[in-house]
Amino acid sequence: MSRAEVAARDPATPLWWGTIALRIVTLVFAVGTVLAHSDDYQRPWLAWAVCAAMTGWTAVTTVVYTRERLRRHWIVVVDVGLTAGLMLTSPLVLSDVQYENLHPLITTVWAAVPPIAAGARFGATGGVLAGVLMAVATGFARLEINLDVARDGVLLTASGLLIGMAATTARRSQAALAQAMRTEAATAERERLARSIHDSVLQVLARVRRRGAEFGGEAAELATLAGEQEIALRSLVSTKPISGSDGGSADLRAALQVQATPRFQVSAPAGEVRLPAAVVAELAAVVKEALINVDRHAGPQARAWVLLEDLSGEIVITVRDDGPGIAEGRLEVAAEQGHLGVAESIKGRVAALDGTISLETGPGAGTEWEIRVPKPAEAVRRRQQRRQRTGRTQR
Repeated sequence: MSRAEVAARDPATPLWWGTIALRIVTLVFAVGTVLAHSDDYQRPWLAWAVCAAMTGWTAVTTVVYTRERLRRHWIVVVDVGLTAGLMLTSPLVLSDVQYENLHPLITTVWAAVPPIAAGARFGATGGVLAGVLMAVATGFARLEINLDVARDGVLLTASGLLIGMAATTARRSQAALAQAMRTEAATAERERLARSIHDSVLQVLARVRRRGAEFGGEAAELATLAGEQEIALRSLVSTKPISGSDGGSADLRAALQVQATPRFQVSAPAGEVRLPAAVVAELAAVVKEALINVDRHAGPQARAWVLLEDLSGEIVITVRDDGPGIAEGRLEVAAEQGHLGVAESIKGRVAALDGTISLETGPGAGTEWEIRVPKPAEAVRRRQQRRQRTGRTQR
């Protein structure tokens, strides 16, 4: 059986087979009870009619519950309703003496199966509701509420609850397995593409970048563009897919390391730096924009260094280059002229993450960006503090 077939199967199937086996065993017990006490019933013919209905429905559910495509919601609902209806015929079948002697109801333990089926199909909530319904039907069939009825109600409800919890757990585990299989397949395909692209496209882009920088002029501009595309392509083929099993987190360290080139060095902690995937994507975009600016404005010979620090309550990223630096007021002029790369792609993204960014630069001194972004728990605390300060100000 293939992995896809395993992932597509209902993981609660063993519970359904157990339900079928229990129904057959309880049917045999119910028929034996009727056979042993047939002469004592006030309407023996009705007792055998109920037995016939129970036998027929057992045959139907045996066929239906063994086939995954036939396990419809309405079948289980009918199962619960039909069983309760057959149980409610007990006052018409049992004699007064049998009621006084607490004789089993006409359905006996056969009525314990529907809560289990409901739990397997609907989960814990469905199993509990079916158990409660069967408990109420038991009370009406007994014509009184006593300790035995209460005990049966607890057992019926508990069985539906436990089977429902087991079915839900099995389905969640199956979903996690399917997600792991998809992630594994995506990773394998990404690695295959990465090998192919590295052996062809990336090598060509790297050669264009190096040779273009050597020739200068328009070739240098092509070299800059080739360098940008090399960074983007490395990021595309090298970043690990986000796993759904860890709450949608990703490794910031890996997202930054794929942007390293011979000119751009990335230093990071030895272990993973896991953050929400959206935060990782934004920070990776900030660093990418900063490195693109180095290519565009610092020249093809400029080098850059990226430092990632994982502190107790925040993430610190430093991007430094050895270019000519930024003249005072140059960023403001660029923003007024409509060049919003720094204002939006860098400062805007950092602000959206409740972070801060500082710039140290000057003519001939290179450029250094320091980005500080709080970790999720710290970001929540800061937002709460801002709301509290805002509330006090309004009062």
